[in-house]
Amino acid sequence: MEWNFRSAEELSAALRAGEVTSVELTDEAIDRIERDDKVINAICVPDFDRARAAAHRADQARARGEDRPLLGIPVTVKESYNIAGLPTTWGMPSQRNYVPSEDAVQVSRLEAAGAVVLGKTNVPLGLQDIQSFNEIYGTTNNPWDHARTSGGSSGGSAAALACGFGALSIGSDLAGSLRTPAHFCGVYAHKPTLGLAATRGMVAPPAQALPVDLDLAVVGPMARTARDLTLLLDVMAGPDPLTLGVAYDVTLPPARHERLRDFRVLVIDEHPLIPTGAAVRAGVNRVAEALVDGGARVERHSPLLPDMTEAGTLYMQLLFSGSVAYFPVDEYEQLRSRAAELSADDQSLDAAQLRAMVFSHRDWLAVNNRRELHRHGWRQLFTEFDAVVCPITPTPAFPHDHDPDLLERRIDIDGVEYPYFDQLVWAGLATMPGLPATAIPAGRSPEGLPVGVQLIGPMFEDRTSLRLAELLEQKIGGFQAPKSGAPMIGHRSIA
Repeated sequence: MEWNFRSAEELSAALRAGEVTSVELTDEAIDRIERDDKVINAICVPDFDRARAAAHRADQARARGEDRPLLGIPVTVKESYNIAGLPTTWGMPSQRNYVPSEDAVQVSRLEAAGAVVLGKTNVPLGLQDIQSFNEIYGTTNNPWDHARTSGGSSGGSAAALACGFGALSIGSDLAGSLRTPAHFCGVYAHKPTLGLAATRGMVAPPAQALPVDLDLAVVGPMARTARDLTLLLDVMAGPDPLTLGVAYDVTLPPARHERLRDFRVLVIDEHPLIPTGAAVRAGVNRVAEALVDGGARVERHSPLLPDMTEAGTLYMQLLFSGSVAYFPVDEYEQLRSRAAELSADDQSLDAAQLRAMVFSHRDWLAVNNRRELHRHGWRQLFTEFDAVVCPITPTPAFPHDHDPDLLERRIDIDGVEYPYFDQLVWAGLATMPGLPATAIPAGRSPEGLPVGVQLIGPMFEDRTSLRLAELLEQKIGGFQAPKSGAPMIGHRSIA
């Protein structure tokens, strides 16, 4: 029996019933990786010997009567997480030999839950791209079209799931890095509420793994079904045991509703700062129609929605001010000079990004205060709605673009070019206020590429968007595998 594309939930049931062993699942996953990953390049650091040993231990534990949430389930881990004995490079050539001695807290939680880690998945340089390629490990290709990106920065994880390389993966999200690869590869991902899942050990090398509170960034689950997202989030959720975990446990509230017809949903497909491509708009409308058909209350506009132009600008300011915090002094001074040359009338996103790169602490606090006002606005909106449905990016997966000058790159939206990073404003809609957002498949583009949408929910009510994802999966369908792991459209491979 072919097990590679079964859900983690199905695999757990089969393991409990004695229909298959973890060793058999692990060997089958490894065989598939060795057969198909030469062209996809999703698994950049295989760890097959230790995976087989872990699978053997899982089978022994089950024979003793043990049962843990992920016992014996093959999974992958984004390269940016520390795993003792394996390199953590973040795609940076200067760190190609860095090997941590301690697991990230989320890797420890996976192993405590009984998961079998097959290896690590590819990322972009410094995790700072919407694609996944670097000089150390090369390029990860989209399983549906090898000439296109799998997304970033969790692109290796999304491609691995689409190809059947493990049932689950863990990634991270600062600028859509969970949601965009899921959207591009046709899988599921969940960006948890900011602070819900501990991040220690998901740190750029060679920095020490400390229990710090990150701004904007989260770690989260990726899967091929919505229910598997919940299964993995329950393993990941909770504070760092070195800090808040000393005093606090996490008890997430249940989903607001169990039936589709009880949900109140705001659907938006237009952003004032960037157009939405026709294929993505069609995906949003497909979900909206399914909601209406299921009896949900659906609205297309609400005065309670915080101003999206300001939200996009605030997000870019917070994102870019943090991205250059550790730049060398000479590069920082060059940015200061460039920012000083900007016209006061230039209120473009590019200008906002450049000014944010040289923010003073006073500047940052002013922007952060505006963020708190937006958070309050979202709280008010979620008294009238349970979720917001919207795009993740304006387009399906785009062709590989390795121009080293990221600011010169462009994104093509229905034949018109826009600045590359402007597409991040949709991801930032949930990221800036720290809200949970679940990425779900929503069909295919006319070219056959996957299209996804995100379901944004109330803060710390992650189960609400996850439950809505489950109901929509039942209504419109979910993950579909590329045939035989081969590209459905293009046939050109970039190594």
